[in-house]
Amino acid sequence: MKMSKTRVMKMLFAVIAIVFTANMTTAQTKKQKPNKKKILFVVTSHDKKGDTGEPTGYYLGEVSHPWEVLKNAGYEIDFVSPRGGKAPVDGFDLKDKVNAEFWNDKIYRNKVEHTKKPSQVNPNEYQAIHFAGGHGAMWDFADNEAIAAIASKIYENGGVVSAVCHGPAGLVNIKLSNGQYLVDGKKVNGFTDEEEVAVKLDKVVPFLLEDKLKERGAIFEKSGLWQVHVVTDQRLVTGQNPQSAKAVGEAVLAELKKH
Repeated sequence: MKMSKTRVMKMLFAVIAIVFTANMTTAQTKKQKPNKKKILFVVTSHDKKGDTGEPTGYYLGEVSHPWEVLKNAGYEIDFVSPRGGKAPVDGFDLKDKVNAEFWNDKIYRNKVEHTKKPSQVNPNEYQAIHFAGGHGAMWDFADNEAIAAIASKIYENGGVVSAVCHGPAGLVNIKLSNGQYLVDGKKVNGFTDEEEVAVKLDKVVPFLLEDKLKERGAIFEKSGLWQVHVVTDQRLVTGQNPQSAKAVGEAVLAELKKH
């Protein structure tokens, strides 16, 4: 009887050991699996509209509205800017409930006030990259080679690239590994020449976004002033103006669900 009990105990311990080992292996596998639910938002570091002395920065609603859509779908958002650190903000309207939700979220407020430098970003961690607008983007997005390289890598990994309003300034110099511009031959939109004239900054910005995108081979689509307009073409999502920000987030989510 004593031997029988000993055998039973040995068998029981063996089963426990097998179950424990299996659980540990599963946990390690889960831990090693990269987080596929991350999106990188790009915001400007530039805080002045040319020589006017007027302040600018990233436009709050062009961050908050896509953020709300994607966060509610389970995505984690990180922030990068050309210089890193605290990003200047424009369009600061906390009467907009979504703006207020973003601004009062301690985690995300901290992230946007401590943005990553491009050198701190691993493109392989992200399923998508979103270029938020605000006039500041016109001065420091287009020529930032490091951020362009990050976006190119995310795209060629099968990810989504999106931009809204002046955010497409970040698209104009992105080249793929075949040497072609990302926007070449694709339908895009962004802040139009007419909208730039309407806000009387067409002579202040370093270039007109619509014209530059067309120079790069983009098929530029647009609607009337301040109308919602979003276009998706081959995992590239672009929106015309601040009014289009939420719809850009929804279009990005729709693309992500396809993959």
